[in-house]
Amino acid sequence: MKKLLVCIAALSIVACKKEAPKDYATISGKIENKNSDSLFVYQGRDFKRTIKVNEDGTFSDTLKVKSGVYGLYDGKEQTNIFLANDMDIKMTLDTKAFDETIAFSGKGAEKTNFLGEKLKFEEGLIDIEALKSLDETGLNSKIESLKNEMIAFYDKNVSIDSTLIAQSKEQVSPMLDGLKGYVLGGIKLKQELPAGTVSPTFENYENYKGGTVSLSDLKGKYVYVDVWATWCGPCIGEIPALQTLEKDYEGKNIAFVSISTDDGRGYRAASKEESFKLSKEGWRKMIAEKEMSGIQLFADKSFSSDFVTGYKINSIPRFILIDPNGNIVNADAPRPSYPKINEYLSSFGI
Repeated sequence: MKKLLVCIAALSIVACKKEAPKDYATISGKIENKNSDSLFVYQGRDFKRTIKVNEDGTFSDTLKVKSGVYGLYDGKEQTNIFLANDMDIKMTLDTKAFDETIAFSGKGAEKTNFLGEKLKFEEGLIDIEALKSLDETGLNSKIESLKNEMIAFYDKNVSIDSTLIAQSKEQVSPMLDGLKGYVLGGIKLKQELPAGTVSPTFENYENYKGGTVSLSDLKGKYVYVDVWATWCGPCIGEIPALQTLEKDYEGKNIAFVSISTDDGRGYRAASKEESFKLSKEGWRKMIAEKEMSGIQLFADKSFSSDFVTGYKINSIPRFILIDPNGNIVNADAPRPSYPKINEYLSSFGI
């Protein structure tokens, strides 16, 4: 009887002893068709961590973190994850269908899954091209409607994490204010460069494949122009979608033209001319590495070129659609990543 009581007492001590929370987060998983031998976890400039991805796509590491949202980059695409110490996050992914296959499980994963649901909700809710078709009064009304819908969505998810939900709600007004400013800029641009007017032109831009190309050389075709630069992250982010678009419309009456505005920034050289030369070499290198197709051109004076100033371009990427007669169809056309881009282009009989 005494031995039995001792055993019961020992078991009760073990049962009552709780495991102390870990002062680090664990992240592990497997990536099919990996884009890189590393994953990069970051939060602004304050936190950066590289996680090794093995040959078979598996990875595992521990990170000491402050509770919050972090970026996760696989060398080509990125997503957001929520990390806090004592979490044990497991991720699976097939990079050939990044958004459709990425999945998180394990302790604390519900917060990251909420971020994914939040992103899908916002992307489905906000159609930038539809907003650009409104006048200012209609835009103000729509922005207020979007605000109410977003707040209602977050209120339905209060069980996820009070801090995360509060941060999401705080971001609504600044985000929509920024969106409104961006859309108003697009509306104003279409008023200044309306459809049907003669397009600003470019002459004898250097062609990556050799020789030069002018806009007049492409007369008789629709021309979808991508104004970009190698230093522009959002520009690079559009490249995969642009490549898909080019394949979708191969052999049809449309030319895809990418015009680089690289101007030597980021290169330390003895002279402006040398910096510009290095910039052009970087342009050629990126085209080769990313196997960029279409017509790849280099602007003659970067942001001071007649074409860029004619289209009032002060930020990139900018996409433009020109008709077979050399007239403007849309001075601020939808991006390749726009979900309805094929529907948009096909509406012109392309």
